[in-house]
Parts: sequence; C-alpha cells; structure tokens
Amino acid sequence: MNNKPLIILTGPTAAGKTKLSIALAKAVNGEIISADSMQVYRYMDIGSAKIRPGEMQGIRHYLIDILEPTMDFNIVMFQEYAKQAIEEIYAKGKLPIIVGGTGFYIQSVLYDIDFQESDEDTALRAELESLAREKGPGYLHDMLKECDPKAAEAIHANNIKRVIRAIEFNRQTGKRISEHNETEREKKAAYNSCYFVLTDKREKLYANIDKRVDIMLNDGLVDEVKRLMDMGCKRESTAMQGLGYKEIIEYLEGGITLDEAVYRIKRDTRHFAKRQLTWFRRERDVIWIEKEQFAYDDEKMLNYMLKQCEKIK
Repeated sequence: MNNKPLIILTGPTAAGKTKLSIALAKAVNGEIISADSMQVYRYMDIGSAKIRPGEMQGIRHYLIDILEPTMDFNIVMFQEYAKQAIEEIYAKGKLPIIVGGTGFYIQSVLYDIDFQESDEDTALRAELESLAREKGPGYLHDMLKECDPKAAEAIHANNIKRVIRAIEFNRQTGKRISEHNETEREKKAAYNSCYFVLTDKREKLYANIDKRVDIMLNDGLVDEVKRLMDMGCKRESTAMQGLGYKEIIEYLEGGITLDEAVYRIKRDTRHFAKRQLTWFRRERDVIWIEKEQFAYDDEKMLNYMLKQCEKIK
C-alpha cells in the first residue's frame, strides 16, 4: 500500500452525493473523479443526472464528458483513466475524491484490481454475441450459470458485455471470474483511504428516485435520446445500456408506451439502488453516513466526514 490519501464518497443513486461532494472537495482542497459509467459520455446529461457546470462551484471534475456516446467504455478503461487523474491531482498538491455509485469501478482503483486482460479471442466473442442476438440474453446467462454460478448471480442477464466477458474468462483461463475477483477483493487497499457510503431510509430513497425520473422527463429526456439515436447510437451501444436510455429507445422504436417506459425506469432504478446497497454492505472498512442519523443536516454530515478524513492526512 502506498500511504497516499484517497477519499471515496459513494452510495445508492439519488442519495444526494453530488451536493455533499462539492462541500467536501472545498473543505479538503480536493478535486473530484466521477465513478459513473454514463457520465463519461458527452451529450448524455439528463438521463445520467450529470452534474452541471454551474453546480461544480469551481471544483475540477475528471472523467465527465470525455467520450463520444458511440464509443465503448469499460472498467479497465475507467481504472486507467482514474489512476491518471489521481496522479494529476496529487501533482497539484490536492486530494483526490472519487464520487459515484458504481461500486466495482471504485473497487478497481482502491484495491488496484488486476483484470488479467487475456488475449482477445474475437472468434469466441463473435460467437457469443451472435448467440445473444439469436437466442436472447437469457440463453447466454444460462451458459454463465453453468460455468460460473456465482458470477451469474452478480451479473444481470441484460448486461451482455459482462456476461460475455465472464464466459470468455472461463473459456480462456479455465478459471471462474468470480473466484478471480474474490481473490482480488482480498487485496489490501492501495491507498490510505476514507470510504464513505451516503444513504437514506429506503422509502425516502425510492421517493427521490421517482421524483428524479419525473424531473428527467420534464427536462427533456425523450429529446436527448432522440438526438443520441440521430448521432448513430444503437440500442446495443454501451452508452445506451444505462437506466433511462434503453427504455426510452424501446418507446421511440414503438415497442412500449411512454407510461410503460417511465414505469420501468422507476422500477429498475429502485432495484439498482437495492443492489448498490447490497454491494456496499459487502465492502470492507466503509464509513456509513446515514442521513437520518444526522437529522438531514448537511453541515453535520460534512463535519463528521472531515473528522474521519484527518486520519488519512
């Protein structure tokens, strides 16, 4: 482990991380690295609940608006970009703060996970992709269940890329990706970190999610997705796998009504928040910030976090 400090602020979607992260960055002379698989894309502002320039209050943000929506993005790229950003922030004499809800992304940096990028077997990948198209994601997911039941439990059937990656890993190395990831999880943290998880009572969280989806619709989510489709984004594009995007595409293609799309976005975002919390509960050394215990007082939460941060300076 190097003794360099790193702050992490994560938690389920709609918990209020953005506002708190700005106050924290100002207080510790920090800069923010976004741990979000959708905010890396330009033109995807509404559906990804991207922080607006006015909300940044002069705090530099990394890994936001760095890719075209037609491009691929994955965890290996995130890890590489995030490490570069961390070094850049240290070079300025500032503190890096990773903010976002993608737990696996955060873990990849904190524990410096080795993804063992095996040689790409394009024939195998093409075969698996074609199976997914012909027989549907469920068929592929069943294949994963057979070779790596634990990975199948952790990866949603619709996340075709990760399902394929897990099957590939098994075929190429003879090992299970779930076991490889488990071993990597046992590693010591690569930084002297403060790992905060901001959360709220489930019913409040769910009400915030529903409200946020309604605001996205009012702000023009449908038009945003239309523009992205005009730019060449297909339903299977990595960028279009984000919650809110794939459902609106299905509506625009005539597969479902707008009401059905909105219902699915709200339902699936609630499920996603639940999965995020399950993930964070499994993590080691996290410091929970339960909003109710701080009487929803931002200043109290911030002061508590600052006290914890003194231990890593």
